[in-house]
Amino acid sequence: MSLEKIRHLEQQIQAQVAELNALRQAHRGGEVRNYTFSTLEGEVTLRDLFGQHEKLLVIHNMGQGCRYCTLWADGFNGMLPHLESALAVVLVSKDSPAVQRRFANSRGWRFRLASHGGGDYIREQTVMEGQDNMPGAVVYVRAGEQIYRKNDCVFGPGDLYCSLWSLLGLAGIGEQEWTPQFRYWTRPETLADGGENVRD
Repeated sequence: MSLEKIRHLEQQIQAQVAELNALRQAHRGGEVRNYTFSTLEGEVTLRDLFGQHEKLLVIHNMGQGCRYCTLWADGFNGMLPHLESALAVVLVSKDSPAVQRRFANSRGWRFRLASHGGGDYIREQTVMEGQDNMPGAVVYVRAGEQIYRKNDCVFGPGDLYCSLWSLLGLAGIGEQEWTPQFRYWTRPETLADGGENVRD
C-alpha cells in the first residue's frame, strides 16, 4: 500500500469520526434511575457522582484482574485533568472499594472510584447487551433531577479509545501481536543479589 493511500484512508477515518461525534452530540438517550454505589467514604448515588458538572463519564472497568482494563485506565489517567475540566469522571468496577483503592494506588491512578459490586447498575447499564462486566464507558447528562444516558461505547483491542493501538499500528504491530501486561520486567539470566524471593 502506498503512502498516498494511507493518507487518504486517514482522512476518511477522520471525516467519519467527525460525523460520529456530531451524531453523538445530537443524541440524548433514555432516562435512567439514580443508582447506588459503594465508596471508601460510604454510599453514593449516580446523581452524587456528577458533583458540580452536568455531564458524567463513567468508565466501566472489569476490576484488578483485567490487563486490558488496566491499559485503558492507565491511558485515561494521564488525561484526567483535561477530562475533568469538562465533565465529572468516575471509574467503577465490581471490586470492593478497598480493593479498588489499593489497585489504583499501585497504578498511580487519580480517578474517583465507586463499586457497583456486580449489582443492578452494571446489569442494567452494561455497554454490551448480555454482558454484565464488559469494559467501556457511559456518558450521563443531568437535567434537574433526571439523569439521561447520552452515549456509550465498548472498549476492545484496536478501538478508538486507547491511543496505544494507533501508535503500535504505525509500527505495523496489530492487536493480535501484542498483549498488555501489568508489568514489563524481564528476569535476567542471573541476578547480582542472588535472586532469592524474587517474584516475576
